[in-house]
This record gives sequence, structure tokens and C-alpha cells, in this order.
Amino acid sequence: MRCGYFDAGACRSCTRMGEPAARQVAEKDAAARARVGPRPGLVWDPPATGPESGFRTKAKMVVGGTVDAPTLGILDAAHRGVDLRDCGVLSAGLRAAMPAIADFVTTARIDPYDVATRRGEAKHAILTESPDGELMLRLVLRSRESLPRIRKHLPGLLAALPRLRVVTANLLPVHAALLEGEEELVLTEDDALAYRIADVVLHLGPRAFVQTNTGIAEALYREARAWVDGIAPSRVWDLYCGIGGFALAVAGDDRAVLGIESSRDAVAAATRSAEEAGLADRVTFAAGDATAMTIAADDRPDLVIVNPPRRGIGAALADAIERSEVPWVLYSSCNPVTLAADLDAMPSLRPVRARLFDMFPQTEHAEVLVLLRRG
Repeated sequence: MRCGYFDAGACRSCTRMGEPAARQVAEKDAAARARVGPRPGLVWDPPATGPESGFRTKAKMVVGGTVDAPTLGILDAAHRGVDLRDCGVLSAGLRAAMPAIADFVTTARIDPYDVATRRGEAKHAILTESPDGELMLRLVLRSRESLPRIRKHLPGLLAALPRLRVVTANLLPVHAALLEGEEELVLTEDDALAYRIADVVLHLGPRAFVQTNTGIAEALYREARAWVDGIAPSRVWDLYCGIGGFALAVAGDDRAVLGIESSRDAVAAATRSAEEAGLADRVTFAAGDATAMTIAADDRPDLVIVNPPRRGIGAALADAIERSEVPWVLYSSCNPVTLAADLDAMPSLRPVRARLFDMFPQTEHAEVLVLLRRG
């Protein structure tokens, strides 16, 4: 893939841009295997790959420039806006929506935030596209100053983007290198985006996490389902369950699944998805701390699923799983370094199957799915 922004030096976010896709995947696969290390009995499946362009379904764009000529992209070293609305890794639906969002900044007179002077309102525009092509837009603002104008002109934006279902205003009053603030104001009737993936409809709220490469995420969930079906566990715990992706993907007719997540909003969304799918009798979700629950549990499931952030599950949870005598663990990792450390902390659980998923083409990052068996 070639990128004019990269070639011109305007953006270097995709650190491997321009390299052959096959070489990128081969080197990432080799790096992941090296990080995990040689482990007796571990079989690596071939990497799962998808398109090298147009794959990203979430755009986190800095709003720069001026109110009459806004940019959507990043800031350069001098804090000037660099427009990246035609970024080639973004999905066609995201790119098509960018002009209307830029026009809305102008129409609603939302001054882009100026880092140098600490003045202005619009900090970020975060746009997500569902697999069905529907959109969610989050406008990250410094204050409530522009909200009356945003509400006034919102019908025009919705008319310009008929697939736009959810619009929110996120308030980030502090001058800091943060993507978003704590307060979220929903401005549309819908407060969540229906997100259909791997035969499951998830409900994506403004703050919810979802993989940004839908095609590879679907392959990940389907692979997880196949591996779990091969084990045929009766009871499953999904720790770090988020809005329920893995829990709902692996649900079976005679399988009880419990998802644990610290975010109550995510638990509510996951519960809604289970109810709509007719799975509420066997798939349940609870808000809580995964490590504390695992340590305090009097019994154990047949399988534990973990899908942690980049920092991994950490020593405390790894030790709790190690001591729990759970026979199977399914670990989805976005960081092979912490994955390897966590595997070392669970010596009684032996990795038996692994596969790399090229979730982030043009970068060094990848997702790795590993199945572990005790003994």
C-alpha cells in the first residue's frame, strides 16, 4: 500500500507503510513466535490476514485549522492541523463522512482548539462505523459553549449523513494530551451503535471498546468459537469481557457463560445484547474486578477467557488463574511482550495452539490468540 501523506512526511503513524504486506505479516508472525518462545507442544496456525487498506472502522481525528477551514487529522510539531481525511487505512464509509463533519464544524461555528493559546472548543472528532455502515460521532469539546449551536444544526448533519445514528459531546476541559474527558452528553435519540459481528449484535456505547478492524475481529471471534467448541466446556468465565464480544461468540446451547467487566455501562450493553439474542438464560454479565473475583471464587469454570489491555493480565490475576486449577484458558493478546510474561506466570497451563491476527496492517502491532491446557 502507498500513502501520499506518509510519502510527503505529513503523517508517520503507520510505521511500516509502503512495505509489502506479505513481508509485514511474516515478520510480525516471527516476532510473536519469538516473544512467546519455544514451548513444547505449541502449534502455530498460519496468520489470519485481511485487506491492507480501508480496514479501519474507527477514526480519532484531531480538529485543527480554523473554524472556516477546519482540518481533521493530526497536529504537526508546531501544533498546526494536518488534514488526513483521505487516509487510506480508513474505511470508505469513514472517509465519505469526513467532509460533512468538517462542514458541520464551520456551520455550528465550533472553533478548533488551539494548543498554543489554549483557546477554542473542538478538540477531537471520533467517528466509528459499524459493519452495517451506520455511524457514531463523538465531538470532544473544551466546554459547553458550542452546545446550543451544535444542537441547532444537528438536524442538518443528520440529513447530510443519513447513516449517522449516534452523536455525543464529550467534555474535556483540561489542557492535557488526552483523547476524551469524563462527561459524555448524548445528543441523539440513540445512545449506542448496533454492531453486528460474528453472528452477534453488540451494542457499542460512546466509551465502549471494539476492535478497529472489523474483518479481522470477526475472524478472531469465529476462531475463538471453533477452539472453544472443540473443548466443549460447560462453564466459561470471560474476564475483561467489555461489551460481551467473546462471551456471546462462544455461547453454546448447553454452555453457561459469565462475563466480568469493571465498566457498568459495558455490562448493561452486554446484557442487552444477550437478551436480544435470546441467550440471557445462559449468558450473564456482572460488574466487578476480574482479579478479585477469581481470587475469591469458591469454584472454577471449565474455561477462562482473558482479553486484557496492552499491560496484560498481570501477576495477581495470572497467579489466581494458576492456583484455580481451571483446565483451559483462552488468551487474546494485543501485546506479545506481556503475553509471554503472563504465560510464564502460569506454568501449569501449557500453550497448545496459537495464531496471529493481523489486526493492524502497516504497523508493528498484532493480535495473538493462544489456547492453554493445564498439565
